[in-house]
Amino acid sequence: MNTASLLAVCRVHQLLPDPLGGVGVTAIDKRPVEGPVKVHKLGIHGDVQASRVHHGGEDQAVYAYSQPDADYWSAELQRDLPAGIFGENLRVAGIETTGAVIGERWKIGLDVELEVTSPRTPCATFQRVLGEPTWVKRFSEAGRVGTYLRVIKAGSISAGDHIHRTFIPKHGITVGQWFSEPTTDMVHILLDAEADGEIRLQDDYRPEFEKVLRRSGL
Repeated sequence: MNTASLLAVCRVHQLLPDPLGGVGVTAIDKRPVEGPVKVHKLGIHGDVQASRVHHGGEDQAVYAYSQPDADYWSAELQRDLPAGIFGENLRVAGIETTGAVIGERWKIGLDVELEVTSPRTPCATFQRVLGEPTWVKRFSEAGRVGTYLRVIKAGSISAGDHIHRTFIPKHGITVGQWFSEPTTDMVHILLDAEADGEIRLQDDYRPEFEKVLRRSGL
């Protein structure tokens, strides 16, 4: 069995101009940092989000992306895609991000514990910074979106730390499944899992549930 590991910890390097965005700048320029980095309830110490409307907060404190998904895009785009280029805080290997079960928990290093919350939805800023004109469409259609996580237990992490899945909810629905093909069955399964105390859904799921149910005439 492959050992899951943290390849890089990334935080904002600089704010980039983004005149077409809502606040005029973007904090998507994440780059790896060396040594132990503190993780608190709102994410990686020293990291920021320029727009708090769709990014950040306790339910989206940390964004993780897997090396196999990055390798896929590197081959597709014929370019190097170093850690942080997707705006991720964690570049990981040996553990699913898009394939992570909503509500599963990871222990990283000695004391940090994170909980999978939701998929990343690509935005126009992501597309502009990456310089790929059809990026939002391509990224969405491929479904390799990575996952947001909330911080359950704060502490410090470093590149090279092992990652262990400490809890996997029985409902089995992954962030990738919910992003790519949400169904009414998934809505009911997730709501039941929350009612049973198995998971804690972030508030952003509520309007999404309503949309799925409306499309089904329920």
